[in-house]
Amino acid sequence: MEIKEAQKIVDDWIKEFGVRYFDELTNTAMLMEEVGEVARIMARRYGEQSEKESDKNKDLGDEMADVMFVLICLANQTGIDLEEALRKNLDKKTKRDSTRHKDNPKLG
Repeated sequence: MEIKEAQKIVDDWIKEFGVRYFDELTNTAMLMEEVGEVARIMARRYGEQSEKESDKNKDLGDEMADVMFVLICLANQTGIDLEEALRKNLDKKTKRDSTRHKDNPKLG
C-alpha cells in the first residue's frame, strides 16, 4: 500500500465508521498516547525494564499501526501529503547527512 492510498483508506474509514475526525488537538494527544504504548512495549521487551505479565501479549505491530493511523488522521486534517512530505524529508536528510553517519567513529 502506498502512503497516498493509506491516507485515502483512513479518510474513508473515518467517514464511514468514525462519523468525523476528532479535532487536531485531540488527535495530537491521542498520537502521544499511542506513541507511549509503543514506548512501553519497547522499554519492557527490548530495554532494561521487566515486562509485566499483562504486557507480554501486546502486539507491537498493532501498536505501531495505531501510531500510523492517528498520524495519518492528522495529516489528512491539516492537508499534508505524507508521501510528498517523506520524500522531501529524505532528500533533506540525504543532503545534510550524506557523510555524517559514515564519518561518525561512534558508529564504526
